[in-house]
Amino acid sequence: MAQAEFDSVAEDYDSQHRANIAITGEDPAFFSEYKIAALRGIAASYGTRVDRILDFGSGIGNSIPFFRRFFPEARLICTDTSARSLEMSQERFPDGREDYRVVAGEAVPAPDSEADLSFSACVFHHIPHEEHVHWLRELRRATRPGGIISIFEHNPLNPLTVRAVNTCPFDANAKLIRASELVRRLEEAGWRDASVRYHVFFPRALAALRPLEARLEWCPLGAQYSVSARHP
Repeated sequence: MAQAEFDSVAEDYDSQHRANIAITGEDPAFFSEYKIAALRGIAASYGTRVDRILDFGSGIGNSIPFFRRFFPEARLICTDTSARSLEMSQERFPDGREDYRVVAGEAVPAPDSEADLSFSACVFHHIPHEEHVHWLRELRRATRPGGIISIFEHNPLNPLTVRAVNTCPFDANAKLIRASELVRRLEEAGWRDASVRYHVFFPRALAALRPLEARLEWCPLGAQYSVSARHP
């Protein structure tokens, strides 16, 4: 999705997202929180100290409250191609704790090795697949050696996820990617020690079963997945 497209949906993003996921019984905050909670565990599994986080495609800031909760000491760099989305994020969180940068051209707006952890949530399915390796290399450049990347994406092996994407207005140009293919592209971009975890197995009606989800991270039927890797 191009910058103009992101700008055009920024005002209605939350309401459209809320309507699209209504079938799960949850709201957008639930999905934002689970990602950052999972990210905390992923960083711990790699033994990575996280003082600086780069959020690639931070949108209107739905993840910010949870970054503040789960990474309270970290500096957060919010980047997006949509200037309007970043403006809305700043309006929602006006205390100035985050660093906002517009992605313009072909570079991640960060100097070499600035971040300890680069994060992206449901962004890469909007990027043309032939550009993935370029942006993964850019994120490696912006991440320090020994730092990590963690990318959360919709799982094309889950039929309910596919249905949700196909009926979502701001996913009109989306093209889902399998976890195995994203691992291959990360490796091509120079990342190493990749790991895959699957997430979100039970809707709210079956919330009592959610404690089991940590044991199902190997199962490729989760609604979403994460792929993480280390900068060698």
